Amino acid sequence: MTRKPRGRAPSPKHRRADGSRRTVRVLLALAVLVVLGGLAAVLALVLGDGDGTGTDATADSPTSTGPAASPSGPAESARPSPTGPLSRAPLTIPAVREHTPARGPGWRPAADRRVVVADAALADEGRLIADELGLGFAQDAAAGPGDVELALDGDGDGSSEAYVLTVRDDRVRIAGATERGVFHGTRTLKQAVRGAGAAPEGVVRDEPAKPRRGFMLDIARKTYSVGWIEDRIRELGDLKFNELGLHFSDDQGFRIASDRHPEVVSRDHLTKAEVRRILALARSRHIDVVPEIDSPGHLGAVIAAHPDLQLRGTDGSGPRGAVDISRPGAGEIVDELLREYAELFPGPYWHLGGDEYPALFARDPAARYPQLAAAARERYGAGATVRDLATGWVEDRAETVRDLGRRPRAWNDGFFRGGVQPAEDIETAYWTGTEIGAREPVEYLRTGRPLVNYNDEYLYYVLGEPNQFTYPTGRRIYEEWTPLVVRGTRPVDRRYDRQILGGSFAVWGDFPNAQTPAQVAAGIRLPLRATAQKLWDPARPALAWDEFVRLADRVD
Repeated sequence: MTRKPRGRAPSPKHRRADGSRRTVRVLLALAVLVVLGGLAAVLALVLGDGDGTGTDATADSPTSTGPAASPSGPAESARPSPTGPLSRAPLTIPAVREHTPARGPGWRPAADRRVVVADAALADEGRLIADELGLGFAQDAAAGPGDVELALDGDGDGSSEAYVLTVRDDRVRIAGATERGVFHGTRTLKQAVRGAGAAPEGVVRDEPAKPRRGFMLDIARKTYSVGWIEDRIRELGDLKFNELGLHFSDDQGFRIASDRHPEVVSRDHLTKAEVRRILALARSRHIDVVPEIDSPGHLGAVIAAHPDLQLRGTDGSGPRGAVDISRPGAGEIVDELLREYAELFPGPYWHLGGDEYPALFARDPAARYPQLAAAARERYGAGATVRDLATGWVEDRAETVRDLGRRPRAWNDGFFRGGVQPAEDIETAYWTGTEIGAREPVEYLRTGRPLVNYNDEYLYYVLGEPNQFTYPTGRRIYEEWTPLVVRGTRPVDRRYDRQILGGSFAVWGDFPNAQTPAQVAAGIRLPLRATAQKLWDPARPALAWDEFVRLADRVD
């Protein structure tokens, strides 16, 4: 029924004109509706999807190169819709560095879905993620609807740790040039599902900014169970760390069994079988284990079994933990231990220590320890010093591990200004700026020496908080620290970025009873996650700290 206009009825002439005008108005209205419909779609993208990645207007706006501020589940539709919202980057720790959004429901795990690997080299990675997500596993099979495919191919071109994770048509494909890269992709998938129940549609292209991302544990002064260490390895793997340092020899204990020198081993120690178990788990998480026998200081456990190696001054007293580096036997026993443990630890790196040699703390080392001064002059000439002899000790140990196919690393206070210099291939583990003759990080970097950042201002968790140490907080690391901040709170110039290989968070057992192992695990939880984020991507994180904490609670 047509509603009649109010008032006097129009004449036939006016009716024809009104009909024409009505037709025009109808056509105009239809045109407007079409335009408005298109405009509504545009507004939906602009207002409903933030900057085009599918976020709500009230959420922090994400970008295609970083995560959104809060999780969202996939669309309800069973099929991708061209009018549906664009996906958002998966929320993970560390955050993915690039995400190309797409429209679609994403991917959810289900009991009837599988992880499929075509390459046998990825079988371990495939079984692990299948078990974690409650999926089946298949090898040498074609991926079908709903499956997760792991592949070694050129799609992961970039660093050896790069990967590409694609979610499309209700399937997931994780590809990388190496097994380690593919493994990192499975960690992203795991966290995405834990945090939001699904992996979002689209493509993640991801790789770390830094090749060394480590956690160092002092097991010499505080003992930890094998299970506790294994829990940390699983945690490190999920956070995409790739190094675990084990400081297993110090004044208070020598904590790994030795066949060559069983007399130096402490009562509480790890057997070699237990170490192999730890190493096998680390290998499955693509984590290199970096052992450290610290010398020529911190050798108290060795000296307890070999008191003849104790350094002694002119008054007959000897500083704790210091071997007499003028005695050939001191270097021989350390080299024998290095050779023995190289057979146990297959990784590419070895930490030599080299820090805090007590002889150098004396006001006049040459006068107090004349045997060291004489040995220095004999080896390096008339003007040589005790520092030169200490440098020579580190270089000798470096040569031993080089011969074993390992790359040496030493603490920065084992390097000294002037005089004899260690070889350029020894990586500087920079932790302190308070050593004798303290040297700024740029003094190492200017020479081209590679450096690993252990900044004690942010990355040192020292039990009992001695010597003005305080337990580091994740928030300070997350908001202030980057790998360029090597000493104190000031960054070095960006031109040195490539020489800074990465960093390591360290737990030291100075007062071993200050915390239980469970308290240590809880205390380092957020600092580890913040460190993982800043080593993977040093840029300012997209999430505020409180949001990061909530994310950690969801994806752990």
